[in-house]
Amino acid sequence: MDFGVTPFDGVPLPPRVTICEVGPRDGPQNESAVLPVAVKAEFVERLVDAGHTVVETTSFVHPKWVPQLADADDLIRAITIAPGIRYPVLVPNMAGLERALDLGVRDIAVFGSVTETFSRRNLNRSVDESLEMFAPVVARAREAGIRVRGYLSMCFGDPWKREVPVRRVLDVATRMRALGCTELSIGGTIGVATPGRVEAVLATLITAAIPVDSIAVHFHDTYGEALANTLTALRKGIVIIDASAGGLGGCPYAGSATGNLATEDLLWQLYGLGIETGVDLQKMVDTSVWLAGHLGRPSPSRTVTALAG
Repeated sequence: MDFGVTPFDGVPLPPRVTICEVGPRDGPQNESAVLPVAVKAEFVERLVDAGHTVVETTSFVHPKWVPQLADADDLIRAITIAPGIRYPVLVPNMAGLERALDLGVRDIAVFGSVTETFSRRNLNRSVDESLEMFAPVVARAREAGIRVRGYLSMCFGDPWKREVPVRRVLDVATRMRALGCTELSIGGTIGVATPGRVEAVLATLITAAIPVDSIAVHFHDTYGEALANTLTALRKGIVIIDASAGGLGGCPYAGSATGNLATEDLLWQLYGLGIETGVDLQKMVDTSVWLAGHLGRPSPSRTVTALAG
């Protein structure tokens, strides 16, 4: 891998990264207001117009659990699929996968946990039981030629057990890879990750021969550490960063999970480091201001606030 960008301390960084824009999926689930399908579709199309090549669009969960995403089928039908753009969706089980396949979806994600408490709160299953549930889903998707992202939540701590052993993260990551997941998103679900912890987790995964270009990071900004954690990940060679337009999102099953790393804040940092993304910062700012108008509240992103003027 070419590490052509060198920051102030001499550590080589990737010259280009891919931002996995999770706003359309991760954002609405934590909002009290339910956005119309037309607004969601325009949101997705604005993100693509801004230069995103991976836009996580929705989740095929039962509407009882996440009513804000009950319109997943309608949304997939409403968006204009652009050539060369990936539109992954989250599927919790085989029923969700079949819905996605019927709609022609070519990228899916499954959402697991490395801690037992959160696994039971989020999926009503133990970690082992959740992996058993994912196994046929991943196998069926891979048989259909579909990419499968595996989310690992609570990798740096959870609200109940606090510290999560690094070996626990490695164990679940290895098992999800064995199922057939083509990409792993390592999640700081409640925002307690710090650079030292990120360094330890990523070093362990990479040393265990999990390909660095198959690892993504997903940080929440509860304690204001998301950008510092991202820089740590870049120094480890990570080239896939999850972010959400305007800092939208959270997790309805983890009360302390505040918003995601804002895409605009991430772009500001990456531009300063000379790292290419292909995403237009001003178009992202305009999109987040537009969406804030529909949500009835301002974006929490400092970069959006600074550049919206």
